Amino acid sequence: MSARLSDVIDVLEAAYPPQLAQDWDSVGLVCGDPDEVVESVTVAVDATADVVDDVPDRGLLLAHHPLLLRGVDTVAADTAKGALIHRMIRAGKALFTAHTNADSANPGVSDALAETLGLTVEEVLSPIPAGPRLDKWVVFVPAENADAVREAMFGAGAGRIGDYSHCSWSTSGTGQFLPHDGANPAIGTVGTVERVAEDRVEAIAPARARADILAAMRAAHPYEEPAFDIFELAPIPANVGLGRIASLPEPEPLAHFVGRVHDALPATSWGIRAAGDPDAPVSRVAVCGGAGDSLLSTVAAAGVQAYLTADLRHHPADEHRRASDVALIDVAHWASEFPWCVQAAELLRKHFGDALPVRVSAIRTDPWNVERT
Repeated sequence: MSARLSDVIDVLEAAYPPQLAQDWDSVGLVCGDPDEVVESVTVAVDATADVVDDVPDRGLLLAHHPLLLRGVDTVAADTAKGALIHRMIRAGKALFTAHTNADSANPGVSDALAETLGLTVEEVLSPIPAGPRLDKWVVFVPAENADAVREAMFGAGAGRIGDYSHCSWSTSGTGQFLPHDGANPAIGTVGTVERVAEDRVEAIAPARARADILAAMRAAHPYEEPAFDIFELAPIPANVGLGRIASLPEPEPLAHFVGRVHDALPATSWGIRAAGDPDAPVSRVAVCGGAGDSLLSTVAAAGVQAYLTADLRHHPADEHRRASDVALIDVAHWASEFPWCVQAAELLRKHFGDALPVRVSAIRTDPWNVERT
């Protein structure tokens, strides 16, 4: 039983598109030959030494956290991470990472967390904009010259919407201007107010094409000083991004919700910490697998009663609670992301069936291992 590594990568990148990764992140294939076969897949949050040893020879380790991320300039075998890479290569093991792209994908890390807690996901907490940044161009041009200006702008990249091109909208009106000394008007004379039948031509365009469209429009426009506006459009959110907003089957007190979290997630020495009124009803919550205090301001405006995440720091949590009624539930980073391992394993099982054995590593990679209360 086996599959080509490249085929497994295709499935993973379709589910967790690499373009969704944060620009500081490192995702994808770390070691392994895409043209070779893998005989199994092991899924884990971290590529620790124990996990690497647990991966069968000629197997793939799918890890959530990158092994090599910041400032790596050596994988020498006498370094901790280099030793793991050498060990994997010698045994024909491959390593693939899906990190912040798995965080933002749909379904992704936070969807798995919500499902484990018995919640129904309603929307993305912090959506990623879909598609390129867009401008709307509004150009005022004499009616007889409108077609020429449109064509020039289309040629420079304006007017595309999905699979359609040459898209624009026009309406007629009256333009007015007064040429002053030094002007060289195409229509009218210096010192006289001129009124001209003009079209208002609108089209959208990628923001990156701004300079090309401006040059093309000016070259085609009959006026010495064309009148035009450029509006930067608000991004359209996609159904991907960090965190999720979800609802409970029935409202329950915060203390009960904390108990739900405790019972659903794997136990850790970190335990479960919460801040808020234990008796306050909770029906709608925000969840974010992994470190989520960067989303506290978003959570405060999300219309939820509680926020579940990991690695909440003292000062951001304190400032949030001073300004917001949204309760906080803080769990171990590893525990909040472990449900994703099950999600990713099921994804691969569904695609490859019996052709490729897939398992979730039973090795706990939470670095915190001593508890005293």
